[in-house]
Amino acid sequence: MLVLKNHVTLIGDIATFAEVTHFDNGNRVARFKMATHKLFRSTNGKLSLKKEWHQIFAWGSMARFIESYAEKGKRVAIHGRLVSRTFVNPKGLKRKTSEIELRQIVGL
Repeated sequence: MLVLKNHVTLIGDIATFAEVTHFDNGNRVARFKMATHKLFRSTNGKLSLKKEWHQIFAWGSMARFIESYAEKGKRVAIHGRLVSRTFVNPKGLKRKTSEIELRQIVGL
């Protein structure tokens, strides 16, 4: 039996206002960045905090929820799946990126 597992859970802060794209068919997608933090000990023995950035997107009713309620700076827990895609940037160069498709979000 083939079991597919692709789950991502993060706790962090909404780092940007959501950018929402509305389509002619009534659907929408919301995109925002999320920041998570990692505590580590540097080579000099001092504790340091490293910030990591994640691109998040949501479709349909989840996008509507993000559009209405997501606030920059809000601490949240999210659950979704990792999605990799290829795109062509404005300079015509092919690029790859990984994003998280949002399935659940909880304010903390």
